[in-house]
Amino acid sequence: MVDTKKALQLFIEYLQIEKNCSPYTIDNYKRDLGEFFLFLETQNIQQLALVEYFDARLFLTTLYERDLSKRTVARKISCLRTFYKFLVREGMVGENPFSLLALPKKEHKLPRFLYEEEINQLFSALNKDTPMGLRDAALLEVLYATGTRISECCNIQLQDIDFSLETILVHGKGKKDRYVPFGQCAKEALQTYINIARNETMSSYRTSHSYLFINYRGEPLTVRGAHYVLNECIKKAAANGKLHPHMLRHSFATHLLNNGADLRTVQELLGHSKISSTQIYTHVTKEQLRKVYNSTHPRA
Repeated sequence: MVDTKKALQLFIEYLQIEKNCSPYTIDNYKRDLGEFFLFLETQNIQQLALVEYFDARLFLTTLYERDLSKRTVARKISCLRTFYKFLVREGMVGENPFSLLALPKKEHKLPRFLYEEEINQLFSALNKDTPMGLRDAALLEVLYATGTRISECCNIQLQDIDFSLETILVHGKGKKDRYVPFGQCAKEALQTYINIARNETMSSYRTSHSYLFINYRGEPLTVRGAHYVLNECIKKAAANGKLHPHMLRHSFATHLLNNGADLRTVQELLGHSKISSTQIYTHVTKEQLRKVYNSTHPRA
């Protein structure tokens, strides 16, 4: 008999040690598996080894009945497929009931990005007369200049920044590090923020740590806090909607490709392990293709 708690513990250790999954990914696995365990209780299935293909299909049906997106459903089923694959490998169950279950086709949505005019409007609306205003300017500059994920940005340490080479050591997903360059605008914003706003705030609250971005109490800025900061920036710019941090990452990639950067370089800068993850941005560069065509084709 397989103990559910023990199986979950061993699986989490496998994700941490062998797969090098991020804490965020592991939390998602725990959440999805927790939902599945509750489903087993409703079906009075007390052992993981007793789950059959029919049960897997029934669980899939319950997910669809909740009107979840295809992407969310696919993630949850993929999680369970991986979980049972691990259990089979460890000899805890005899077969994987999710191995033959077809995943729903993912919805292919083009990434939302900001046009250069919108980026400029965003920066122009910043109030740099306060310490936190300088922090916000530096945060926006780094996100747009480097294309880092918001979690990566919040984890930047002071020692990760090389102002002489104008690069930042980014600690990416799966414990993969990469060096990302930044330009003059980001450099000036960072130096002003560190030398004035950060030092002043840290001294006032007598805090001491090496995280680059801080909140108004001098503590490390959280991902949730960064989301709030960006949405406040949108309000100040009198723009509609919400500014998701990934939109700056999408804007970074799209603008690079629009201005002639090659796909492999953008892949490296974004920290994508597969170029297929980067190729989605080629769908939003049609404007650049049209410009090149019109300027180079004899009969355009």
